[in-house]
Amino acid sequence: MNLDFDKWVALISVGFPFAAFLWEFAVVGRKRLGYRVQMDTLAADATQSPYAGVLRDMQQDGHHLKDPSFVLLRIENAGTAPIEEGDYLTPDSDPCGIRVTFRERQVAALVVTELSQDELRDAFIRDNQAVPGFGHDNHLPERQGVIRLPKVKLPVRAEYKVLVVLERWPDDQSREPFPKPVFRGAVGGRRRWFDPVLRFFRFKVARTESHVFASRPAWFGIVLLAMAVMVQAGLTLFVRDEPAPLDCVGGTLHLGGSTAFAPAVKAAADEYVKLCAAKGAHIPVDGGTFQGSGNGVAALEKTGDDAGISGEEGLRDHIAFTDGPTEGNHPQILPRPIAYTLFTLVVNEDAKVRNLSLQQVRDIYARKITNWSEVGGADLPVHLVDRYRNSGTRNALEKRVLKGRPVPEADVNDCSALDRNKPGVCEADSTDNLLDRTAAIPGALGYSEVSSVTSGRLVKLRIDDMPPTLDGVENGTYPYWQTEYAYTYGEPPADSIAAAFLRYLTDQGGKDVLRQYGNRPCSETKYPLVCRPT
Repeated sequence: MNLDFDKWVALISVGFPFAAFLWEFAVVGRKRLGYRVQMDTLAADATQSPYAGVLRDMQQDGHHLKDPSFVLLRIENAGTAPIEEGDYLTPDSDPCGIRVTFRERQVAALVVTELSQDELRDAFIRDNQAVPGFGHDNHLPERQGVIRLPKVKLPVRAEYKVLVVLERWPDDQSREPFPKPVFRGAVGGRRRWFDPVLRFFRFKVARTESHVFASRPAWFGIVLLAMAVMVQAGLTLFVRDEPAPLDCVGGTLHLGGSTAFAPAVKAAADEYVKLCAAKGAHIPVDGGTFQGSGNGVAALEKTGDDAGISGEEGLRDHIAFTDGPTEGNHPQILPRPIAYTLFTLVVNEDAKVRNLSLQQVRDIYARKITNWSEVGGADLPVHLVDRYRNSGTRNALEKRVLKGRPVPEADVNDCSALDRNKPGVCEADSTDNLLDRTAAIPGALGYSEVSSVTSGRLVKLRIDDMPPTLDGVENGTYPYWQTEYAYTYGEPPADSIAAAFLRYLTDQGGKDVLRQYGNRPCSETKYPLVCRPT
């Protein structure tokens, strides 16, 4: 039998009231010994009145009580059946049914008061003598006082109260509040057939506890039941089993291309998969999915060529994303502008630079400026961390910031081999690796899509006092941006998952995801097919 989530909630909603009823009334509720600490206060707390001198002057055996305190305890039958003497879970040879320990205090006196029934009096005093099991002890090594209450036969709803007078140990100079009393004692009819089972699971039968209405297990069941009812109500009111939208297409879609645009595309892919789960949509994305704009286009072309695609119909399940239009001759692949995205120069915080002029940026990449002190920063050599040649982020930097001039070639094969005392150039294979190396090398300068910069050791550089913002791009004051393109091998069929995902990115909910990552969807520009700032 297959059960969905709301059916499981319904079963829990029915099962827990039944289980809670059995637990509360058949297991622990039948025999339940309860207590309440109705008062636990220092005599000094009550002597704010000029008429309370007697409380301050209480004595025992000729000495004044030190920090006297009063505790009023209420012991009650909170179950649904009478409590007999044989129900107390202490050895038959022990006449004491309940022990209450007062840490850091010794007992000076106690008295039983407010009996709910006169017949209870004989349970404590007989022939003017305390019955066995009723009294108190003070244990000096443990620094605690203990009162003993006998195995009192309590009819249903019967109760009695015990007033205890205590004092601080004479040699105790502390003024800290006293710990709460600790109760030990339980009842529960040891002759029931399921008691061995309860003891096996270490359940104490009707453990003495402070409560008015129900035991802790029952409270847990009641709270869980209430939560189940609320969840089921929420499912009924707000969640409906709706089919996937008509425009959803199932199948597996393979992505690739730009590492800078990857976070936004991955987030949009996750949302598409959730939206179209009923159609079996699957878009696998892992650490090797996005390998750069150039590599993505090359992989797309190879896949289409190997598949022998010809004619008007293209690949149904592959898309590559690039930062800007791809270079070279690629007659089989078709571009679609998706959004224009924002890039930023990032510098290691040790360089002590937050703003550069556009000319200073160009001079740095022309290696005319090789130390940050030349632009008002720290005395550190400039280390350029670049992307590989087929990177769309690098191409955007060269085209829009450096006026078409290429970035300098790498001096070393690995950025870790840079001489930290001399200016140098190295390359990284992805946006994440570039950012990691820039954050690790003092004086390093790199570049990235804006939303990918999360390290606290990296500073997003202003260019001519302008921060990297879409507003700056659109009013023409910030130069580092690029249009993101989606490439397909031929025209994907309208009923393919590739076409459906592109529609989702450009005309549906995918636009909201792209916007969250700092991109401007092309559909929101004046000329969507061109997709440029206006």
